[in-house]
Amino acid sequence: MGWVLKGVVFGLGVCLLATACGGEEEPEPERVTAEQQCDDTLSPAAARALETVLSTRRFDDAPTGGLKRSTDELAADYPKSGGWTQRRSLCRASPSESSDEVTIDFRYYRDIHLPGGQHAANLHPYGMGVEALSGPDKAYLFVRCASLQLQGSDKRPARIKGTLTYNKSKLPDTVPVREATLTVLHSVTLAVVRKLGCENDAGLTEKPVFKPRSEAGA
Repeated sequence: MGWVLKGVVFGLGVCLLATACGGEEEPEPERVTAEQQCDDTLSPAAARALETVLSTRRFDDAPTGGLKRSTDELAADYPKSGGWTQRRSLCRASPSESSDEVTIDFRYYRDIHLPGGQHAANLHPYGMGVEALSGPDKAYLFVRCASLQLQGSDKRPARIKGTLTYNKSKLPDTVPVREATLTVLHSVTLAVVRKLGCENDAGLTEKPVFKPRSEAGA
């Protein structure tokens, strides 16, 4: 009887170590849809825009944790930033069948770096956030953030710049393409400012509102 009891106990131990007796642990599902890119920060409209920008509906398996990592780094950077820091990468989205990729990162900026409503490097100015620029292979979004997580930002809001870069864009420089790249960046930036606890979502609306700006900034 003793050896029978020991066998039962051993068998139960093995079952407890597995997720289910007689089966192996289920693998993590692949994160290959547009909605799953950039750590789930994309709105439905931004997910569709990303598909448009990269001309695909299936992506490389996307890692998680980018939103927390990048915002933690921004929060740590702020006391020593002096208004300028290195880029903090949040995500990379790439079609499963090519080496094309869109990357999005964030850093602090100084007001002297604002484009002032001017066209720059084939980018077109928009009245979104503090300022925004967009084109077929790049977009910038500048915001100001007052947050309890960023000491002193209540007196002088933190200047945060989001950058989207497409490494191999062959898209035409058209209004729909510009709005697609800026839609993606707006959605990720909104997730960042909410994670940082920025007052009034750092001036961003729930959905992007496209207001092309003249070179005079009107």
